[in-house]
Amino acid sequence: MTERDLAIDAAMAVLDAFMAAFNARDVAAFDATFNFPSVRLASNTLRILQAGDHTPDMFVSGALKDWDHSAWERREVIHAGADKVHIDTRFTRYRADGSVIGGFDSVYVVTCEDGHWGVKARSSFAP
Repeated sequence: MTERDLAIDAAMAVLDAFMAAFNARDVAAFDATFNFPSVRLASNTLRILQAGDHTPDMFVSGALKDWDHSAWERREVIHAGADKVHIDTRFTRYRADGSVIGGFDSVYVVTCEDGHWGVKARSSFAP
C-alpha cells in the first residue's frame, strides 16, 4: 500500500469518526476528529475553530434545531498526499422521522499533524 493509499484510508476513517461522533452528539469525540485550529466556511462566514468551541448546545439550535442525524452521500478524493487529503463530499441531514432536512455539498481538508489525522478545513453549502 502506498503512502497516498494510507493517507486516504486515514482521512476516510476521520470522516467516519466525525459523522459517528456528530450523530452521537459526543462533543469530546467530535473534537478529537479535528486538527485545531480548524477552518469552517459556511453561510458566507469564515470561522476559525479552536478546541472547546463545540458545545452540546450546537445540536439543538439554529440549523440543527429539527435535526436528528446525518449521513454521508458522497466522499470522493480530489487530491491526496502523504499528510493531506482533499475530499469532495455530500451529506444529508435528517429529522427523527427520517424526512430530509437537506443535502449539502462540501469539501473537507483532512491533515496529519504530529501523527494525528483530523479535519483542518471544510467549506460547505450547509447553514
